[in-house]
Amino acid sequence: MKLIFKGKVALVTGGSGGIGLDVSKKLAKLNIKVLILDINKPKISRNKFIYFEQVDLSNENEINQAIGKFIKKEKRIDYVVNAAGVLWFDKDLGLEKIKTNIWDKVFSINLKSMLIVLKKILPNMKKNKFGSIVNISSVDALSGDDKPQEAYGASKAAMIRLSKSIAIQYASKNIRSNSILPGPVDTPMQKRWGENPNAKKNLIKIIPLQRIGKPENIADTVLFLLSEQSCFITGTEIIVDGGLKARP
Repeated sequence: MKLIFKGKVALVTGGSGGIGLDVSKKLAKLNIKVLILDINKPKISRNKFIYFEQVDLSNENEINQAIGKFIKKEKRIDYVVNAAGVLWFDKDLGLEKIKTNIWDKVFSINLKSMLIVLKKILPNMKKNKFGSIVNISSVDALSGDDKPQEAYGASKAAMIRLSKSIAIQYASKNIRSNSILPGPVDTPMQKRWGENPNAKKNLIKIIPLQRIGKPENIADTVLFLLSEQSCFITGTEIIVDGGLKARP
């Protein structure tokens, strides 16, 4: 099945690495112009369909300026992928130990950036009566964890709630919003596996498909939700975790 895309312009936060980078490259291959917003520059060869603006994703002014400049040039943004995310294992500690400034920073990057980006772009989507939004949450949003990473899990859960409200409030404007909940994916965020190979092996044992996900597995799902093949899907979540959450 060949996916069909009505839109020609996309924005991806956190697009310089991991899932966001894979999404950006796949969109560019479809001749869709992509603006990447990230603090780090993407390590890719020159591509006439990929644009990059270095921004602090917790800084509203920087985000608004970058998006405003891009909309002025392209006149529209059809797709948004909120893929920015931080998970600091050494700082995202239990409730008694976590510092509130770390909590605030995680929420700013993971959740507040989504709010700022969509607040700026939704008026343009309303004007054009078209838009598809995909928010990269996490299976960690669905349940508690005996290993402290409370700020990450809570921020990802809030993304799902916000996505649902957007789906309801903007459906009449032909704007869709959905969330993807990845399970374990081999990205730079999981560099701890290189330091502790046994942890990775033990995790694989409890995943029904017996493997760790790849960024492209998530990116392919993102493309489906952006495409016209998913035009009757909004306000929902798709879990992409190799069956991990299906276990009793």
